[in-house]
Amino acid sequence: MAFLNKLGSLMRQSISQKGQVPVVSMLNSIRCMSSSKLFIGGLPWSTDDQTLRDAFSGYGEVTEARVIMDRETGRSRGFGFVSFDSTESASEAVSAMDGQELGGRNVRVTFAEERSRPPRTYNDDYQGSRGFDN
Repeated sequence: MAFLNKLGSLMRQSISQKGQVPVVSMLNSIRCMSSSKLFIGGLPWSTDDQTLRDAFSGYGEVTEARVIMDRETGRSRGFGFVSFDSTESASEAVSAMDGQELGGRNVRVTFAEERSRPPRTYNDDYQGSRGFDN
């Protein structure tokens, strides 16, 4: 129900501002709202996966909680992701946890957005054989 209310609000806002609904913007908003994966920013360096899971488990069943680590140093990068079993639980967690203190820092909680990745290419500096006869 919260999803439909948010959708209606977005449509009314878009129509009142421009007289029309920007389809791409509306579809992106729907995609984010229908997701059950959250981005958590501003995490304390000491936060681990279990601490993150525990902080959000009061809002529904957490299916995954992951703090993103730096590959080289093995330290937290200060953000992570939490996935819920339902969009309703995720929406409740965003409302309750955004701006709240966790481990001494105020965290930012938003719906995660899929980022497009550029196609992988060969390293231009690589001088080895690529299977081509020169």
